[in-house]
Amino acid sequence: MYNEGLYRAPGPTSVLTIDASHGEGGGQILRAALSLAVALQRPVTLTQVRIRRPKPGLQPQHLTVVRALAAISDAEVTGDALDSTAVTFVPRTLRGGPYRFDVGAIRGSAGSVSLLFQALLLPLALAPIPSHLTLVGGTHVPWSPPVHYLTEVFLPALRLLGLEAEVRLHRWGWYPKGGGEIEAHIVPSRRLEGLRWDGPSRPEAIVGVSAVCRLPATIAERQRKRALERLSVTGLPVEITTVGDAPALGPGSLLFLAATGQRALAGFSALGRRGVPAEAVADETAEPLLGYLRSGAAVDDHLADQLVPFLALAPEPSVFTCSSPSAHLASVAWVVQQYLPVSVRVEAGRPARVHITPPGTSTARDGRVSAPAPGPS
Repeated sequence: MYNEGLYRAPGPTSVLTIDASHGEGGGQILRAALSLAVALQRPVTLTQVRIRRPKPGLQPQHLTVVRALAAISDAEVTGDALDSTAVTFVPRTLRGGPYRFDVGAIRGSAGSVSLLFQALLLPLALAPIPSHLTLVGGTHVPWSPPVHYLTEVFLPALRLLGLEAEVRLHRWGWYPKGGGEIEAHIVPSRRLEGLRWDGPSRPEAIVGVSAVCRLPATIAERQRKRALERLSVTGLPVEITTVGDAPALGPGSLLFLAATGQRALAGFSALGRRGVPAEAVADETAEPLLGYLRSGAAVDDHLADQLVPFLALAPEPSVFTCSSPSAHLASVAWVVQQYLPVSVRVEAGRPARVHITPPGTSTARDGRVSAPAPGPS
């Protein structure tokens, strides 16, 4: 039987109501709330969706997430329309298998396939059979993790939790044309493990890629050269490959860097823009990486919030450090606690420390785990 080790709340089947304007009030709350709704088979109503954004409500990338999660759960949905600020979502099942979703099918959007994949991954990891996804849209676009972040940081971290998934990049998709394509394979998880990365952390190496599509290859070389110069102070081995003509519908450039180690994972990236020198793109990527290294944290701030929903379903406590607590981390922690009786506690500092504690267990401030004494057998 799949998912035998996952914590499940015996909670009611009544519709949970979530104010999606809570905290930073962006699309992250929508994705986390609906992903958990499918994973836990809990009906939910979201109100005030992206109400404070310049374009409030569901935009194409958010609507694709709603419809994709509805497809894998045979959900009854109301409010699944562009610009809608309220969504009621009632999942009825959870099905693995083959799926294809195209963000660009809705008004030609270059919305992020990485964010769509992350929303689908948690429930499909709990499905009774494996899943194969084909996702079309933006693979390297602003305000979202590039596909290289998924393959080099996000998925390696989840493998430590017991989740097996693979992503392959077939075509790059840049803003505004989109049209990129990835394939993903997700294996159902028998058990999700907790994570204990709260001690001193030091990555062992830095790897990366400097890439251009439909632009001079010298741009990729300049990005790489500048990054190597900036990272020479770390004393770590650095390996950055170049991609001179990646397949894509439109032009773009990227520098992605990942810090890796046995108890450390972090990724940083920047996209080229018209009028911005390649060296500035490298600085935009290297500077936060250097800041992460100075902090002594185990994971970067983005991975911190992405791990929380998975760790909240593990039966044992987790604790890890990140450079600093972000608004996204606070929002995801709040959403998780609307669904599950877990404690998500963030200790500010540099690095910040995140504790995720299921009911019946506790994590002491020194990181040790305690649990109630066993009752009569």
